[in-house]
Formats: sequence, structure tokens, C-alpha cells
Amino acid sequence: MTARGPLDGVRVLDLSKLAPGPHCTMILGDLGADVIRIEEPGPPTGRRAEQAKALGIKPVNIAAHMSSPHNALARNKRSIALNLKSQPGREIYLRLAQRADVVVEEFRPGVAKRLGIDYDIISARNPKLIYCAITGYGQGGPYRDVVGHDLNYIATAGALSIIGRPNQPPAIPHNLLADYAGGGMHAAIGILAALHARSQTGRGQYVDVAMMDGTMLLLAQTFSTYFASNRISPRGESPFDGGAPFFEAYLTKDDKYITIASIEPWFFANLCRALGREELVAMREDKQRYPEMRRIFEQIFRTKTRDEWFELLCKTDVCVGRMLTLDEVENDPQVKARQMVLELDAPDGSRVKQVGVSLKFSETPGSVRMLAPQCGQHTDEILRELGYRDSDVSRWREQGAIK
Repeated sequence: MTARGPLDGVRVLDLSKLAPGPHCTMILGDLGADVIRIEEPGPPTGRRAEQAKALGIKPVNIAAHMSSPHNALARNKRSIALNLKSQPGREIYLRLAQRADVVVEEFRPGVAKRLGIDYDIISARNPKLIYCAITGYGQGGPYRDVVGHDLNYIATAGALSIIGRPNQPPAIPHNLLADYAGGGMHAAIGILAALHARSQTGRGQYVDVAMMDGTMLLLAQTFSTYFASNRISPRGESPFDGGAPFFEAYLTKDDKYITIASIEPWFFANLCRALGREELVAMREDKQRYPEMRRIFEQIFRTKTRDEWFELLCKTDVCVGRMLTLDEVENDPQVKARQMVLELDAPDGSRVKQVGVSLKFSETPGSVRMLAPQCGQHTDEILRELGYRDSDVSRWREQGAIK
């Protein structure tokens, strides 16, 4: 039997709902893990309903939204609908966890304990379990119970302070840094490391992922520079955030942007020669002349279209790239060559597009094996795997413990 990927045989229980947790388990699912989404039966109520509204989703439609084949974060997952506040729902979950390798949750600290499904309870039944909890500030410290979202975490971690132009408010970089990189991807790394450790010790462990911590790790080099010099570069003045004219996005003739990142002297020299302004090479170390250099570059790049500049500069050993809008990315030849946009068959016969699997393996490649499931689509299947009788399943469904 062909392996589904490098994580074939690993079972993951996914209790998460918002960005970081689903992103983490999507990565694990893409790599072959059997990911089971634990979902709540019925339409959202209370805070779940208000949260749906805040996200621009009508509460009655949130299940359809989460189960849409267009929702990449739910792909490669099975779904079981359990009411964890009911006795049957909790017992089913505990039996699932007893047979699982990994649990991923993003409850506020203390919620899992109140539900009776926390690490201490589960690890007593399954000492090999890896339990990953993703929160904003982690399970300890004075901010443990402080609520927040991506913007708050990147602000506390120092990332927000360095993003933006000089003398301007900080630029908010979508919810990429804390939710997806500091949270979801760091959680996946932590889980993979814990799986490796388990192969050596035979024991599972608790993985405490704080999105603030993960964001700080993304700034490791930036902090190292600060710790060494005790100097903070004003926002927008370092070579990597627009402070240098040779690391910049320039408007072109067709009102699109070309990006130049020729930081190294030899790449900068190649750029100046390609632009027919070799005399600018001598200005590279003179920061007083950067405004002049920037104006020259702005004028030159306005003389050709974005794609014309890219065609020219990528052949002259210049660090150059086109700023593509989302509707352009899928047609980029590199994106096509790397299969980073997939077109997949949806259950209704339509075709949907999703971002592809980013990690490429020569022997055990990952894949998108199935699109997002409907809420509770696999409840019966999973309960049969657990050994429950059909009569029990019917009774629990009538009681609202499952869907």
C-alpha cells in the first residue's frame, strides 16, 4: 500500500476553529496524517454566533462556510460532530484521544480542564499522546488570560514596531505573522519535534505554543542586532524595510510594481549597469544620496511596464521580482511549475482551486486527498472504528450528543 505522505499512520484530533489551529492541522493532513475535526453539532449560539457575525458570516451559514470545498484549512480532514458538554460526547472524545497520536486545541487556558478533556486527563489514558495547545500568550505569565488577536501579539512581540514607512503609523501586515507563522506553523514544528522525541523515549508530552513567542522567534536576527548594538533603527530606515533605494518596490509604466532587492554590492552594480546608470554604483555607501538615487530609480522604472522590467532584469543577475496581485499569482510560470495552485474536483462536480502542498518530498510526497468535509460527515464511520454499536449511535444522535 502506497503511503499517503511522511505522516501516514499518525492520527490527529483537531479541536481548533480559527486560523492557527486549522492551519497547523492542514499542514499535518497534507503530509499524510489522519486528521479528525471535532466539531460542535448544531448552529452556533452565544459567543460562537457573535464571532461568526464579526467575521462577516451569518451564524446559520457558519457550518456551510467551514465545510465549503473552498476552505483549504479544512482539507484532508474527517469530521465528527460531538457535544463535548454532554456525557456521551465527552466519553467518545476520550476514547478517540486514547487512540490518537496528537491533539491540537486553541482554547483559552483552563477551558479544556473545565470540560474534563485536558492533558492530565487524556495523558493518564494515553501516555504517548502529544497534546498541543495554541494560545496568544501561552499557558503561563501575567498575560496568560489576556484576550487578543494577531495584531495584539505582533505588537507585544515587537514586530509591529518595525513594519511601515518613516514617520508613518505602523503597517498592519494582515494576520500572517502571529496566526499563521508564529502560531500554526510553529505548532506544526513543535508537534513534529515531539513525535520524533516520542520515537526515542516512548512518551508523549505537552506542547505549549504561544503566538507571541513564535512571532518573537521570527525576529531572532532582528533582536540579535539590537542586543549587540543597543540601538533601535527607526521604522522604515533599515535596508530591509524600505530604508535603501535598492531594496524597494517601484511603480512602473503600467501602474504596477516591480521589486528590487539588490542589497549585495555586486547585485547593486548589476542593477545600475542594467539601468544604464553605472555612475550610481559609487553612491551605494553614501546614505546622504539615497533620496537622489531613489528619485532616479523612480523615474527610470516608470519608463517600462512591470513585466518588461522583469524580463530584462532577471537575465542580468539582478534580484528582481514582480509584485503579483492574487488574481495573477496562479498564472506565474514558477507557481505552475511548483504546482502551488491545484484545481480539484468538488463533491458537486464543480472544480475548486486551492494553494498546493508547499513541502516537496522525493519519496513520500504530501497531497490533497479530500476537500473540506461537511460537519459530522464521518461521525458514523469514526464511531464504528471505535467499536460503538449502531443502537448507541442512534440514541446519542437523538439526545443531541452527536450529529
